[in-house]
Order: sequence, then C-alpha cells, then structure tokens
Amino acid sequence: MNQSNKSIIEYIPDFLDYCEVEKGLSDKTQENYKRYLDKFVYWLKAVKKIGLKPHELSSEDIWAYRLHLSRSQIKGGLPLKKSTQNYYLIALRAILGYFVAKDIVSLPPGKITLPKDARTQKTVKFLTLEQIEKLLMAPDIKKADGLRDRAILESLFSTGLRIAELTKLNKEQFANNIKDKKDLELGIIGKGSYPRTVYFSERALSWIKKYLATRKDKEKALFINYKAQEGADRRLTPRSIERLVKKYDILAGVPIFTTPHTLRHSMATDLLEQGVDLRTIQEFLGHRSITSTQIYTHVTNKHLRDVHRQYHSGKNLKE
Repeated sequence: MNQSNKSIIEYIPDFLDYCEVEKGLSDKTQENYKRYLDKFVYWLKAVKKIGLKPHELSSEDIWAYRLHLSRSQIKGGLPLKKSTQNYYLIALRAILGYFVAKDIVSLPPGKITLPKDARTQKTVKFLTLEQIEKLLMAPDIKKADGLRDRAILESLFSTGLRIAELTKLNKEQFANNIKDKKDLELGIIGKGSYPRTVYFSERALSWIKKYLATRKDKEKALFINYKAQEGADRRLTPRSIERLVKKYDILAGVPIFTTPHTLRHSMATDLLEQGVDLRTIQEFLGHRSITSTQIYTHVTNKHLRDVHRQYHSGKNLKE
C-alpha cells in the first residue's frame, strides 16, 4: 500500500474510469457517483480541505461530512431524506474501495456504515413477461446489428449476466460448443473473480447461432461493434450495451428505467414467481451471499399479496 500525493478530488476522474472499464458499471451509475461525489467536493471546499489526500481522510472527517448531509436541505427547506443521504455515503464508500483496489493508503470502506433499515429498503425494478417480449421483438433482425442486438437481449434475459460479464464473452466459447446443442452451460469468472456457471436457454442460443452465422471476421469478441474503425478494438463496451438497450426500450414502449441490469432483475423475478427457491437463484446470479438475493423477496411477496386479493378475497361468498 502506498501513500499518494494526489488529492481525493484529483482521483475522482480516475475512479469514474475504473467504474466503467474494470467494474463495467452503467452510464447512469457513473453519472450518479459523480453527482454524489460533487457534494463531497463542495464540502471539502467549504471546510478548506480541498487538497485532502486519501491517507489524510479521517474518521472525524467522515463524521463531520455525515453531519453536513443530515443538516443539508433541498428546495423548500426540507432536509435530505435518510435514503438520499445514504446515496452520498455509498458513493464515498465506493471511491474508498477504489483506493483499496489500487493499493492506495486510505480509510477502509467499512468505516462508512449505513443503517440496516436503509439497506433493506432497496427496491427492484423489473419488466413483466409481456414487456420483455416487446423489448425482445424491437430489433430489426433483417439488419446485421439488429440480429446482434436480438442475441444480446435474449442472452441478458436468459442468463442474468451482468453487463461486464456479457461484454467479456468470446466467439470461440460458442462456436466450438453450440453445433449440436439446444442449450449451453458456460463457466465464467464473475464479479470479484467469482467463478460460476451460466445457462443459455435453447431460445437464446438459437439467436446466438443465427448471429454467428453472419460473422465472417476473425474478431475474438462475441459481440462486436460493426461501426468501429479498421484496426480498432471492435468488442462492444458496457456503455454500448446500455445505449442499445435504451434504444430498444424507447422503440418497444417499455418503462424508461429499463437497463441491462433490469433484464437481470426480470430473469430472477420470473424464476421466483415460478417457484424457484432463493438458493438456486443465488447460484444463477452469482451472488456470494444469500442476503443479496433476498431483495427479490419484496417483489414476490407483493406478487403473492396481489394473487391473494384477486383469487381469495372472499368476494364470491354470500354475505
């Protein structure tokens, strides 16, 4: 671990690049991190610590910043909600995690704690099967990039892959394995170097086969950018995947919150509503802890309540 001469503020652009390239986070997540860290920068300037270096950040600074957040106001003089305050703290904790990953001396991310009840309030946004179908049908499969995009959307929903995991897939992983197979089990290295098996359904694999049949190039990547300049790396980036999902989100008329991660949530929610247990979903998604998978129980609990209201309300009983 090394002490750095750069200030925390100077590291923010590097941190955002790290979020894109190494973490594979979406454009929206990166924008949010920048926005939340801007408030930390504002606070550093206010307390005259603009040049504060990672190893100089203390627990006292964190406490003072938390007080600043709790006393901050939004339009109308209302205080920041506790949940909103946590977003600012999560962003700060994320950059501390970046320092750890880059062997830069700083406070451990664990020094910034969040209330337990705030963590359990996380909501999951997902699409219904009807909305999924509209999204999958949106690409124009008569065009090369449309066929590629259909294969991407089908793969995301079939496997629950994270966006960074999807972009790392290589053509040879499929070209040598799908000739006579209806579906495919593929070993990958997931988030945090965590190995797991992902499962491509017969439907998703059929679209990958159709897409690969049009590929005459020698590119290594499974999903490529057809518009990339000659000699450039043609592998699609996480940003490119997010942009194309947003494009088809608009064309299909599905909710505007739709992202590649929404398809991961939708896959998990669909399986849970079909009766698959949480432990199995945990394995599908590559969660290290079952607590990460338990966010979906809020969705299924609501689904059960709605079913009960619809089919077992007692409305058909005589009074």
